[in-house]
Amino acid sequence: MVAGTGGTTLSTGISRLAAHEITIGYDKRVISSQLTVQIPDNAFTVIVGPNACGKSTLLRALSRLLTPSKGTVLLDGKAISSYPAKEAARKLGLLPQTSTAPDGISVADLVARGRYPHQKLIRQWSRADEDAVIAAMAATGVTELSPRLVDELSGGQRQRVWVAMVLAQETPLMLLDEPTTFLDIAHQIELLELFRDLNRDRAHTMVAVLHDLNHACRYGDHLIAMKDGAIVAEGRPEDVITAKLVEHVFGLACRIIDDPESGTPLVIPRVRASERAREHQAASARKELL
Repeated sequence: MVAGTGGTTLSTGISRLAAHEITIGYDKRVISSQLTVQIPDNAFTVIVGPNACGKSTLLRALSRLLTPSKGTVLLDGKAISSYPAKEAARKLGLLPQTSTAPDGISVADLVARGRYPHQKLIRQWSRADEDAVIAAMAATGVTELSPRLVDELSGGQRQRVWVAMVLAQETPLMLLDEPTTFLDIAHQIELLELFRDLNRDRAHTMVAVLHDLNHACRYGDHLIAMKDGAIVAEGRPEDVITAKLVEHVFGLACRIIDDPESGTPLVIPRVRASERAREHQAASARKELL
């Protein structure tokens, strides 16, 4: 049973991060109403859904960037709003959808800002901080960029630097809002494999908003599908991603087959009837020429 607000301890008995009957939105516009969700511990959870369905809004609420007008977001059994900022930041890291670096800051200095929650008034920097920054830059492939200014980098390079900053924060919970934005396909796969390794090898609980359903199925082990601000399905990719759900949520007619590499669901959009007719006509014309 979940009850109480403020500093009162609340127990879900299931996960470290959860939302209980939250109503969230912007100004007077409600995006989601009475939304309840449990984020499985030590899992890689991926939130999927069409544009403007509430994915990022939910992630912002879970990260306490957005305060619900009703209901409670829980972190380790307490209302997340009850934590001092630094304490919450030692438990939960966020990569927002858009980030702006201060003018004239270097890559190394920006990544080092991920260590701020661990800083104390007496001890400002330590060997542990240095090691965390070096490891985060190596993991994201930005070590050679460390002396460069962030505003000189390409969009993909900047995205990897922001991911490095979140990694340097060394939190057991990591929330990622469209982390593959601006990245080419090779770097998308590289980054998603990094997240999966962090989840499996270091037991990080990961929550990501992704647009690519096939990436979500391959790398996530728990999916949350949203439409119109509501959660319509959640569970293992093979249980959630069906042709019926994809058409209902995304309006896309498709086939679902097994990914030949991973065995996870692979979404294959169906060819429209008009396109099939054109292909048939083209094939007939080629035969007549022969």
